[in-house]
Amino acid sequence: MRAEKKYLIDEVTTHLKKSEYVIVANYDKMSVSDIAKLRAKLTPEKAEFHVVKNSSFRVAAKAFGLPDMESSLKGPTAIVVGGKNPYGIAKIVKKFFTDTQKLEVKTGVIDKKAFNAKEMSILAELPSFEALRSQLLGMLTQNAAAFVRVLDAKVKKDQPAA
Repeated sequence: MRAEKKYLIDEVTTHLKKSEYVIVANYDKMSVSDIAKLRAKLTPEKAEFHVVKNSSFRVAAKAFGLPDMESSLKGPTAIVVGGKNPYGIAKIVKKFFTDTQKLEVKTGVIDKKAFNAKEMSILAELPSFEALRSQLLGMLTQNAAAFVRVLDAKVKKDQPAA
C-alpha cells in the first residue's frame, strides 16, 4: 500500500476512535463558509466534521469493526465524530440541514449499530439525556408523593375525632 493511502486510512481511523458514533453525510452542496459554521456549532459538543475519501473510510470502517455502509459511500462524504452525546450531535446536524438544506445525512452508526437517514432523524428528535433523566425523576417523585398522600389520608381516617 502506498504511503499516502496508508496515511489517509490512519487519519480516518484516528477520527473513528474519538467516539462511539459516526454520522456519515453528503456535503456536496456546502460551501467553505457553511462547513465553518457547522464546525462552530459542533465545537461546544466537542464534535468534529471531517471530509474523507470513500475508499479510505471503507477500509478504516471495516478495520474498526463498523457495520457495512457500502451503499452510503457514494458521492462526497464527510463524517461527524467526537463528543459524548451522539443524540445531541444528531440534533445539531438535523437543525443545520433544516436551516440550510445543504447537508444530507447518509447513515449513522451508534455503538456499532447502523441507522439509516430516517432513523437518525428520529433519534435527533429525542429529548436530551438530561431531559429524559429529569422526566424520569419527576415521575418517580410524583408517584412517591401520591403514595405518601394516600398513606396520610388512611392514617387521618383511622384516628378518632378530637
